[in-house]
This record gives sequence, structure tokens and C-alpha cells, in this order.
Amino acid sequence: MKNKRIVYAILWLLIGVSAIIIISKESAIFADESLFVTHGAAAGDVTSHSAVIWSRSNKEAIMHVAVSRNQASYGSVHKKVRVSAEHDFTGKIKIDNLNPDTLYYYRVWFSSNERSYADAQKSASGTFRTAPSKDSAKPVKFAWGGDLAGQNVCRDSVDGFPIFMTIEAMNPDFFIGLGDMIYADGTCNEIGRYGNRQIDGEFIQSFDMFNFWSHWKYNREDSHYKDLLSKVPYFAIWDDHEVVNDFGPLHDTRNTLPYVAGEHLLPFGLAAFLDYNPVDENPETPNRLYRNIQWGRHVELFILDTRQYRDANFEIDDPTKPKTMLGREQLIWLKDKLKKSSATWKVIVSSVPMSIPTGSAEGGRDGWANFDQNTGFEYELLDILRFMKKQGIYNTIWLTTDVHFAAVFRYTPFIDDSSFQVYEFVTGPLNSGLFPNFNYDTTTLGTERLFLYGPDGGGAGLNYEQAKLFMNFGLVEVDEKGNLTVSISNIYGDIKHKTTLLPRG
Repeated sequence: MKNKRIVYAILWLLIGVSAIIIISKESAIFADESLFVTHGAAAGDVTSHSAVIWSRSNKEAIMHVAVSRNQASYGSVHKKVRVSAEHDFTGKIKIDNLNPDTLYYYRVWFSSNERSYADAQKSASGTFRTAPSKDSAKPVKFAWGGDLAGQNVCRDSVDGFPIFMTIEAMNPDFFIGLGDMIYADGTCNEIGRYGNRQIDGEFIQSFDMFNFWSHWKYNREDSHYKDLLSKVPYFAIWDDHEVVNDFGPLHDTRNTLPYVAGEHLLPFGLAAFLDYNPVDENPETPNRLYRNIQWGRHVELFILDTRQYRDANFEIDDPTKPKTMLGREQLIWLKDKLKKSSATWKVIVSSVPMSIPTGSAEGGRDGWANFDQNTGFEYELLDILRFMKKQGIYNTIWLTTDVHFAAVFRYTPFIDDSSFQVYEFVTGPLNSGLFPNFNYDTTTLGTERLFLYGPDGGGAGLNYEQAKLFMNFGLVEVDEKGNLTVSISNIYGDIKHKTTLLPRG
């Protein structure tokens, strides 16, 4: 009997050792120690029922996303997609069938095969809350800003991009990156514009995919930026510097080195933008960036693409043949969506300003206003405003960036209806050069400037600590009754301006 027990013990020991060997082999299959998340993760284009999760691997792999309402378990939804060098190892996965106004936890990891588990050391996690349903009057708070790492004002060697830490502390429901979130036509050097030591970008002006991707990677390596994107839903749109200054499809080439003369840069910039942003791409409308998102009863966003479809800046804006910034299809879409919107406030997100002159005398106006030329896009803007007045769409605000200072304008464009007014709130830069411009168009829109925030003398002679005081962002808050307040704050969260508007009707 004793000998049998010894034999059984030996057999069980052998079985146990075999099981350990098998488990070890399985673990080796599940985990690839050489794969890891390189630039964090982000949830974007979040609606009441869906979200797009973005991340990047260090090499070709299978991207996994697990989503759950329970922080202790990420297994409720598990989806996968392959990432490759063609898209710089970035990936996006859309998660559907979510519940409105619900907090979700997600984890992203990469593997070399379909069967995998999340290694906490090599994965990235985040949270997002879905939008409330359209009949919910829940208060809304969101931030926006633009102009990041331009004019050699880049990641400080100590602070990084400190403004994102301030925005995160505001606990917004979402954040809008309103264009110029890279400066693909610029560089980031060891010593910055304002004399501080920076993290060297190690890239040049973007003439190929490698350099476009490098600009995006450089900005996304900032820890404050990564933290914000991992906790706050993100809505991304581009402006000119995601490609090249003041570009449009008819003027997106450059003839000086390192550019290739005559080669169009828009396709490169657009591909890189889509690779590095959690934008919901629809295969039926490829490359389309304009979209609308409703966030509860009181707010609907209308995010415009002011770049991809515009006429050449240098062309004349003729009333008999008006120029277009939006293109025919987008303009029809905007009017249709505005007319059908049930939201209390229609928030138009435009990367270029309404009355502040941008562009140049040689290249034509780049924003909506003519100012001292007839090369703006004013007739299309007036057509949009006239449509709103005709349809009784009175509760609208415009959010813009691009000009590297903050301002607030009130417009009364039609003398036959002084009650029709539109407000424009301009912010920026998040972290770039400072260029306050005291000029604005006064001839067309019944313009009143209510606020301007920027340094005297255009920022000349400032050091880094002084320049930081003028970097800024905007915050929109709408209470349960629909009352809307917009504030503009500096990099430390100090409020420099506040406007409160009551809804009409």
C-alpha cells in the first residue's frame, strides 16, 4: 500500500510539472514581451451610443480593445484590429451599442496573435463617459483650443505642455482640438522661441509621411497631453498647419527644400491626421472630417472642415460667383443639420476666425473676412448667417482658433433684424507663438469686439515664463436650463473673460 502511495505521488507530481510546462508555453503564446503601447490611448468622437478608441504599437501587431462598465473587469467588449507600418502602427476601433451618459473603462494592448491577454505593464487604460441622450437636460461642460508646438514654442524640457494639466483639472465632458494641433511645416529645437530649453523634435518640415508622423508622435509623447486624452473624450479637426501654412487643395505645394516642387501635401497631411486621431471614419464617405455630435438636450456641435474643399485663397470673392470655403456638399449638409437640430445651442466649430484677417496680401485671405481685400469668403458666411435668420435659428455660437490670441466678438449682421446676433469666441495658442492682432473687419458683419487677450508689442522680448501667461483655452458650460457661459482662461486656469448668454425662445 505504501509503495502504491509513493507511485501515485510521483504520478501527480509529473502531471503537475507537465501542466506548468503547458501553461508556460501558453503564456509564451499569449504574451509578446517585445510589443507595447507607445503613445497612450484616446477615446474620440464619443456619442450617446459609440466611441472610437485609438492607440499605437511599436511594431506590426494585433491591437486589442476591451471595454467595460466595471473597472475591475475589461472583458465586457473585446475587439481587435491589425496595425501595420502603412499607418505607422496606429489603430482605431469603434465600439458600438453603448448606453447613454455612462462611464466606461477601457484597456488597449498589442499582441502577435489573436489569442492574448492584457499585460498591465505594456498596455494603456482610459475612461470615457458617453453623451447623454437627446432628451436629457443634464449640464454640459467642454473645453476647446488650438495651436500646439508652433513657431518653435514646443515641449518645455521640464513643463512639457502644461496647459493640458490645467484643462484636465477642469473635468470637462470632452475636449475639442480645434486645429493646428501640430505644425507640420515647422521644427522644434533645443532652445525655444522664448529662450527656454525644449525637447528637440528631431524632425524637419514635413514633406513625406515619416516627418508628418514624427510631428504627431512628438506632441503625443507629452505626459500631460496623454493623461488628458486618456480621461476625456476628444474631438479632433484640422487647420492649416497639419499640412502647410494657409493651405487648400489648390495651394498645398511648396517649391523650396525640403519640399518636392509641385507635389501636393494635402494627401500626406490628411493621411497622418487620420492615423493619429480617434476620428470615426465611414467607408461610405472616406476622408470626410466634418460631422455633428449632439450632447444632451442643450448642445449640438457642428464641426467644420475649412480646408479640404475650399477655393483658392487668392481668388476674388465675387457676389455673382461667391467663393466657397466649405464646398457645396458640406454647405448643404450644414444647413440641413442646423435646420433639423433640436439642441438649445448650435455650436459651430470653425478652425478659422470670422472677422480677424488672416492670410496675406500676396496669397489672399485665409479666414472668412475680407478686411482690406476682396479675397475672403464673406459671401458664403453671409449666406450661412442669412439662412439661420430665415429659419429662426438664433441660439448659435462660433468657436474658432488660428490667430494665437484670445478674443470675443458679437455680430449683428442684418440691419432689418437687430435681434439676430451671433457670438464668436476665439482662443489660442495652447502652446505656440503669440501674435495679437488688433485689426478686424468692421464693414460687413456689424462687428463689435468685446475682449482681446494678448501681449503688447506682439510678444517681442518675452521670456518663457512671461509668454506662458498668454497661452489660453476656452471652456463652455451649459446648465440644466440651457443658460450658456463661455470663459477664457490662461495656462494657470485664471479666468480672463466670461460671457453668459440666455437662450432665446
